Amino acid sequence: MQAMPRPSMPVEREPLPTWVRVILLILLLALFLLAIKLMGGAFKTLGKEQAKALFEGISNPFAGLAVGILATVLVQSSSVTTATVVALVGGGDISIAYAVPMVMGANIGTSVTNTLVSMGHITRREEFRRAFAGATMHDFFNLMALVVLLPLELATGLLEKGARWLTTLLATDPSGEGSFKSPIKVFFGAISKHIQHFVTDVLGLTGWFAAGLLLVLALVMIVVALLYITRIMRTLMAARVERALNEVLGKRGVLAIVIGTIMTVAVQSSSITTSLLIPMIGAGVLSLEAAFPVTLGANLGTTVTGLLAALAAGPAGLTIALVHALFNLVGIILVYPIPSIRRIPIRLAQGLANRAIENRAWVAVYIVGVFVVMPLLGIVLFK
Repeated sequence: MQAMPRPSMPVEREPLPTWVRVILLILLLALFLLAIKLMGGAFKTLGKEQAKALFEGISNPFAGLAVGILATVLVQSSSVTTATVVALVGGGDISIAYAVPMVMGANIGTSVTNTLVSMGHITRREEFRRAFAGATMHDFFNLMALVVLLPLELATGLLEKGARWLTTLLATDPSGEGSFKSPIKVFFGAISKHIQHFVTDVLGLTGWFAAGLLLVLALVMIVVALLYITRIMRTLMAARVERALNEVLGKRGVLAIVIGTIMTVAVQSSSITTSLLIPMIGAGVLSLEAAFPVTLGANLGTTVTGLLAALAAGPAGLTIALVHALFNLVGIILVYPIPSIRRIPIRLAQGLANRAIENRAWVAVYIVGVFVVMPLLGIVLFK
């Protein structure tokens, strides 16, 4: 009797060695950072001239706030907005009083990037819940700081007075020498420019068509990078390492703030720092409570660009750069030390994320409402 052939057993794939996963993770992070630069380039192509025109004719602090938000959304960089404001103040084109709300608005506008990055998880329910909450808790902190400090500043001029006092203690270098450029930002910026030149010079696309193609390409790269970063991080981060990371960052808030500050100074972009946290939060590797102080440190780190720009902008430019630094520092001091207050942005973000899971329309309403409609209304009503 002939023996029946045995059914072939499915061959299990051997897991990739850890070192291969680490290399893949580094490459995916590089792809992700390049996508962020491309996205910024696309928005700059769309909105550079419009953003420049926004700063003209400001004569109301609420208009200045709206301009700061919208300009930062257009160029995808609070550093660019702040450096521009510093230069305009240094040149006498904008008064310090009207520039203060602008740099506050830049803080709000910059958080749109990590909110957009969280959309890469939208097809996976629980991942998106965590990622969207992780992105928007940064927004809610910035909004809380704004609600408290803007009225205080308008009533007392506290930040401006403090910045002017600090300016008298510091010397400026009129030559602007010694300014620091992040090698990471320079490297990916150069690659991004080559891609942009290929789109414009080789493909012959210009204006909205070029910007649209770059934006689509950047979004595809972000989605792909996030999908595989999340998978690799889940396998690399054992439960013990996970707990240790959350314990260090969650229980040692000052250390986490310092880490966020150093990371942002290194890459010269708070958007990159906060966006890098999103896949970790989405994968469940990092809790919201542990990631929150890192985002606060990112807010502090991004002020360094304005301070460097002030080296060539004179005392007035240095004053507005210091206002930006003081705004973020005072915001942290007001919110972070008290646990009940510290949990407010996190709970608001979780509540919004829960609504977004039930109805995706909340995502569009939130992003368009906060980062487009609100500043446009402010400009129309107050400019």
